[in-house]
Amino acid sequence: LDGLRIEPVFIAHPNESARRTMLRKQQRVAGLLFSRLDPTLAPNERRRIWWRVRTELTAAWQTEEHPRERLTVADEREHVIFYLAEVLYRLVPAFYDEIALALENAYGVQAESLVLPTIIRFGSWVGGDMEGNPDVHAKTLRETLARQQQVVFNPYSPDSQSPAQQLSQSASRIGVSQALTQRIDEYATLIPSAQAITPARHDRMPYRVFLGQVAERLRYTYDGRPNGYESPAQFRRDVQIIADSLLANRGRNAGYFSVQRLLRRISTFGFHLATVDVRQHADVHHAVLARGLDDPQWESRASRERHRILVDAIQRDIGPRGELDALGKRTLAVFETMLQCRRRYGPDAVGLYVVSGVGGPDDVLAPLLLAQWAEAYDKKKDTIALDLAPQFDSVETLERCGDVMRDLLADPLYRRHVDRRGRRQVGRGGDSESCKESGLCASRYAAYRAQGAIAASLAAAGEQHVVFHARGGSVSRGGGRIDALVRAMPPSTVNGLLRLTEQGELVAQNYGLPPIAMRTLERVFNSLALATQAGRDMRASEPAPEQFDIGERVAVESRRRYRGLVWDEPQFYDYFRLATPIDVIERMQIAARPAVRDGVGGIAGLRAVPWGFAWTQTRALLPGWFGAGTGLSAVLQEKGPDAVRAAYDQWPFFRTLVDDVETMLARSDLDIAAAYSALAPAPLQRFFGELRAEHALGCRAVLASKRQGELLDGERTLQRGIQLRTPYVDPMSLMQVDLLRRWRETGRADRDLFDALQASISGIAQ
Repeated sequence: LDGLRIEPVFIAHPNESARRTMLRKQQRVAGLLFSRLDPTLAPNERRRIWWRVRTELTAAWQTEEHPRERLTVADEREHVIFYLAEVLYRLVPAFYDEIALALENAYGVQAESLVLPTIIRFGSWVGGDMEGNPDVHAKTLRETLARQQQVVFNPYSPDSQSPAQQLSQSASRIGVSQALTQRIDEYATLIPSAQAITPARHDRMPYRVFLGQVAERLRYTYDGRPNGYESPAQFRRDVQIIADSLLANRGRNAGYFSVQRLLRRISTFGFHLATVDVRQHADVHHAVLARGLDDPQWESRASRERHRILVDAIQRDIGPRGELDALGKRTLAVFETMLQCRRRYGPDAVGLYVVSGVGGPDDVLAPLLLAQWAEAYDKKKDTIALDLAPQFDSVETLERCGDVMRDLLADPLYRRHVDRRGRRQVGRGGDSESCKESGLCASRYAAYRAQGAIAASLAAAGEQHVVFHARGGSVSRGGGRIDALVRAMPPSTVNGLLRLTEQGELVAQNYGLPPIAMRTLERVFNSLALATQAGRDMRASEPAPEQFDIGERVAVESRRRYRGLVWDEPQFYDYFRLATPIDVIERMQIAARPAVRDGVGGIAGLRAVPWGFAWTQTRALLPGWFGAGTGLSAVLQEKGPDAVRAAYDQWPFFRTLVDDVETMLARSDLDIAAAYSALAPAPLQRFFGELRAEHALGCRAVLASKRQGELLDGERTLQRGIQLRTPYVDPMSLMQVDLLRRWRETGRADRDLFDALQASISGIAQ
C-alpha cells in the first residue's frame, strides 16, 4: 500500500529449503496482516490507519531502547509510579462504577443505593526489595514513600476542589449537616489562611467554603506545616462529612457522586499511593545475628537450637553482645525506617516484611529479634511492629512449609505477636527458583500442595490465611492467565482474599492503557469471585485421591528428568553459556538487580529471571516444558489415557498445568534453537539431542492427554498469533546467532556488535 513499505531482510540460511520455508511464512503473515483490515472501511480511514502504523513503527525504530547505565532503584520507582498515578488512580472510581452497574443489572437494585466496600489496593516492592540488591536499604524506602506521597498529593488538591464546581448549594436554599457546620467553624480557627482563598461571594455556600479549607489543610500536610492532616483517615473523614451531608439533604444528584469518587481514591491510595513491602533473605538475618550474638557457630547450628535461643532472647529482651558491622547497622536501620514511615505516611504505607529462603521457624523469628534490637515497637499493641510473611522458594521447603507454619504458630511467643498485630498471616510460595531447580511440573505441584498446607496449618491455629501468589511474567515463573491461575489454586485457599505480584516486565502490558487496565482488574475480580463461590463446596471441588496420585507421579518423574540434565550433567552449564546469549544478558543494563548472586557459581548462582530469559531468546523455552513429557508419558502408561483425561477434565490445577506446558511447547522452535546450539563445540551438542527427544515426547503426551491432533487446537487465537509472530522473529534470531559468533570471536570486546546484540534481544523479547 502507498506509504507503507515492508522490507524483508534475508540472511544466510543453512540450505535453500530453509530459505523457501521462511519465504512462505512471510507470505502467509502478509496475508494475515492485510486481511485484518475491514474491506468496508473508507479509503480515508484506511490511509489514517496506515499513517498511524507507519508513524509508530518509525518512531520505535528511531528510539534507543537500552540505557547506557544500569537502571537504579529511582528509575524503577518512576516506572511503577507512572502506572499507579497516571492510569490506576484515574481508573479506580470507574472500576467501582462498573461493579455497581453489574449488580444493578443482575439483581435489580439501584446502583446509586449501593455502598461498596474497598475491594482493591495496590502495593510495590520497588524501594523495599533488598534480596540480592545492596542498593536497596532504609534510605531507598524513605525516598520511595516520600516520592509516592508527593505524587499522590498532586491530584488530591484539584480533586478536592473539582466537586466545588457542582456543590454551589446556598445555605438559604438547602440545609447542611450540623457536623459540616461545626467543622467549618473549627477550621476557621485551625486553618485561618483558608479564608483568603475563598471568594467572598462563596461565603454562603458551605460546601465550597469547606472544600477550600480542606484543600488548604492538604497544602499544610504537603509542606509539613503544623495543623496538617496527621493521617489519610482524617482527610477521608472530612470528605465523608460532605458526602453524609449531601445524602441527608437531598444532594444525591447534586454533586454526591464526584465526592464519592474522591472517597474511593482516598480509601485506595491514602497518603502513600501504594503499600511498599520489604523483603530480605533469611541468610542475611542469620549473618547479622551471628555477629550480634557473638556466636561464630550460629549459622551452622540446627534449626531447632536456633529457634530455642531466639525465643529466649526475645522474651528476655537480650540486646546484641557483639559490635555490629555495616551490614548489621543497615539491617537495623530498615526496621527503624519502617516504623517511622508508618507514622508519617499512614499505617498502610509499609506492608509485609517478606523473609525469603525460609526453611524453618527460626528463619521467621530471626527478623523479629533484629526488629526488637532496633526498638521498632508498636506501643499501642504492645508488640514489635512487624508483619512477617515467610517465603518458601525451593521444592524441598515448599513440601515442608505446612510443618514450618504449624510449628511457628504453635510457638506461644509468635502466636501472641500475630494476634496482637491483628493482621492475617501471609504465606508466600515462590515459583521462579523452584522451577529453575526442579522444572515446571514439580514446581507447580509443590506450590499447589504448599498453598493447601499453609491454609490448613493456619485454619488449625484459628488464623485467617492469605495466600500470596507469586505470579511471574512467563509460564515458567508462575505467569499465565489470571483466571486460570486462580482456578488452579486449592479450593481451601480461596477465601475472598487474593494477593498477587505483577512482574515489572508485564506492568506495561497489563496496565499501560486504561481499557486494558480495566480489563485486568475486572478479570482478577471475576476470577476471585467465582473461585470463592466454588471453594465453599469443598467436596465438589477437591480432586479425587487417584488424581492426586497422577499429579504426584508427573511431578516426581518430570523432576528426575529435569535435574538429570540440568543439574546432574557437569558440562550442561558450559553448554548453556555457549548455546544462549546469557553472556550478553549479564552485561545489559536492564534491571537494578544483578543477574548473578555474589559468591555463588554455576546455575545455582544465576537468578531465575535471566535463566528463563536466556532460553526464551533461543526459542527453546526449556524451563517451561523440559521434563513434562517424561512425567505425562509415565502416567499415561501407568494409569491409562482415560484416567489422565479425567484428571484433565475434572481437576483445574492439572488442566492449567497441561495447558501451560502445551503453550510453551507450541511457542518453542527447536529448528531455530538448533542454530544457537551450533555455537557450542561438538562434544556439548549431545545435549541438544536430549532437548529434541523430550520436546517430541512432550508433544505426544500433551496431545494424548487432551485428545487433540495438533498443539493449541483448542486455542485458535493463540495458534494464529504464533503463526503471525514467528516469521518476524526468525530473522532476528538467526541474525542474533551470527552476531553472537562474531562478538565472541572478538573476545566480547566489539562495542558495535554488542549494541546490535542488545537490539536483537529486545526485538525477540517484544
